[in-house]
Amino acid sequence: MTKSDVVELSVVVPVYNEVDNVSEFLRRVVPILVENVPTYEVIFAVDPSSDGTETVITTAHNLNSNVKMIKFSRRFGQPTATLAGLEFCAGSAALVMDVDLQDPPELIPKLLEKWREGFAVVYAKRRHRHGETWLKKLTSKIGYGVIDKFGDVKIPRDTGDFRLLDRIVIDELKRFPESHGFLRGLVALVGYSQTEVVFDRPARHSGKGHYNRFFGSFKIGFNGIIGFSSALLNLSTVLGFVAAIASFLIGASYVTLQLFGQRFPIGNPTIVAVILFVGGLQMICLGIIGQYIGRIYDEVKQRPRYIVAQFLGISRKS
Repeated sequence: MTKSDVVELSVVVPVYNEVDNVSEFLRRVVPILVENVPTYEVIFAVDPSSDGTETVITTAHNLNSNVKMIKFSRRFGQPTATLAGLEFCAGSAALVMDVDLQDPPELIPKLLEKWREGFAVVYAKRRHRHGETWLKKLTSKIGYGVIDKFGDVKIPRDTGDFRLLDRIVIDELKRFPESHGFLRGLVALVGYSQTEVVFDRPARHSGKGHYNRFFGSFKIGFNGIIGFSSALLNLSTVLGFVAAIASFLIGASYVTLQLFGQRFPIGNPTIVAVILFVGGLQMICLGIIGQYIGRIYDEVKQRPRYIVAQFLGISRKS
């Protein structure tokens, strides 16, 4: 690769059915990139879309060869699309952004400034989150709280995937073959010098998110908890002890009341309640264990995380 071929900044954008946002995203991002970096590329990592998203990106590529695309053979999801974009990017640094402009392009100069100061990771931290439901915010708050308290690594609160990564971090991320990639956790695990840039997150530019904002976030957060802590396994152990102690106390109370000639209020409702309580705890614990076993099963199969059907402007050997 010649000096003129070196890309300073790669912008990685996971996309699924975002035809109304792609053009506006490029209209706002490209001038900022031209002004702040000598060379750049914008890589759209696209789950096959039904609204013509790929056509819009292809048209943009024909007008500007710095706009590129990876199209997958089927829908693999936002986390996988993001990691795939990072694996194929050529930049000295990579910036992960959402196409819906909730990650404001105007923040790029500040992120670049911190990177040029020597930070390997610069993540954008949300001060306010406009356009999100209270349920989404509550889910996010609980998820970050659990990971922060029980996780093996510290993941900054109120951050998403909107962050700038130095090439040294990108190369380390490529060494992780995990099937259930959780970018925020992996970046925290890699380490190196990290800092934040605070911003107010605006509402979407157009339309509704096509990645499920509640269940998608719940799944990502669940992957983070399972992948970076054994808290749920510990919880199942605690629940087992709770059930055992509760059963012992009920039995001891029954014996004590019998010794003092008191009738213990027992009958079908009581028996059913106790059985359902203990059975429910058992099912919860089995479900938790099953989640960990399922991830072990996914890893030992060693299937590829994604399959690329089409490259546009990107070499398969990147």
